[in-house]
Amino acid sequence: MKKVNWSILIGAAFLMASSAIGPGFLTQTAVFTQELGASFGFVILLSVVLDAIAQLNIWRIIAVADQPAQNIANKVFPGLGYLLSFLVFLGGMAFNIGNVAGAGLGLNVLLGVSVGQGAVMSAIIAIGIFIYREAGKVMDTFAKCMGLLKICLALYIAYSSSPPLAEAVVRSVNPSKFSFGAVLTIVGGTVGGYITFAGAHRLLDARQTGIDNLPAINKGALSAIGLASVMRILLFIAALGVISAGNKLDPANPAASVFQLASGQLGYKIFGLVMWSAGISSVVGSAYTSVSFTKSFHPVILKLNREIIIGFIVIACIIFLLIGKPVNILIAVGAINGLILPLALGVMLIGAYRHNIVANYKQPLWLTILGITVVGVMTWMSYGAIIQLIGL
Repeated sequence: MKKVNWSILIGAAFLMASSAIGPGFLTQTAVFTQELGASFGFVILLSVVLDAIAQLNIWRIIAVADQPAQNIANKVFPGLGYLLSFLVFLGGMAFNIGNVAGAGLGLNVLLGVSVGQGAVMSAIIAIGIFIYREAGKVMDTFAKCMGLLKICLALYIAYSSSPPLAEAVVRSVNPSKFSFGAVLTIVGGTVGGYITFAGAHRLLDARQTGIDNLPAINKGALSAIGLASVMRILLFIAALGVISAGNKLDPANPAASVFQLASGQLGYKIFGLVMWSAGISSVVGSAYTSVSFTKSFHPVILKLNREIIIGFIVIACIIFLLIGKPVNILIAVGAINGLILPLALGVMLIGAYRHNIVANYKQPLWLTILGITVVGVMTWMSYGAIIQLIGL
């Protein structure tokens, strides 16, 4: 039995949570709180359940199979792993453009540099992590520090906004408004695309896998969802307090409005720090995980893994500098990642019943049934979102 390394397990949980809590996460939470009010609490509650089911299934299956998601997908159906990798890589790159932009905006607020200069500075810091010989350990420590920083700062802003907690609790179980698009976006922004695989592939690289370690892996998977959900709830409560007081959020930067209206100029500076830590930690998580979907395809890719990760970050930064701040993409990419989730989770569930993938492992039936339910719900919501998007 391989003894689980709790430091790596916690680092993997924080890596997944930090990947989820990016600039888009902040923007989505503010926008949907303004749209749905206290009823957004129900969307968060529903998304936490869907997130946990998806995460538990994916982490467990990858740990038992002891191979990355793309290899599992190729064994389920030849070529499917390449399609999954392409979708995740593309979604990760789109997400990273927003992440670099968010990190640049954070330094713009904190230091007064231009958003472009802030993006370049943040990209250099992220690249520095992967240049270091013990990049995995540095990435784990960095993810933990950034995760704790974001939660502590969000807690202060939530307290400062004097939110109507009683109403939030009531509407979280008895909503007066509902949005399928919000659920799709929030779930996609938490476990969609590359995000849910961030921690699982980190455990794979650190050799923290196997059936014997499943109890610890369960705790890691649920801890990651818990960390992201705590941050989502704190931001929701903060935004609800600001909106309930009759304030209107700036559509150009709704997340910044929440912090500034809750705590004045200090709140605005805190937003800068939260936005920067959210942006740069997501740059690291997105680059690492997106590239992890390609390195098993050829020995050269594996050998140049570090250089490809650095190139991934550089390209995202260059695209941002050429295009400018992608305001709406932060919402759109969450939905795109939500579209990828049914395929990714569906493939993992099929893989859980292939002996050439998991040997004699028996996936709990209840977990499979819940997983299939999530696939069905997310497919249905994805179809509805696409129909709404094209106006049919």
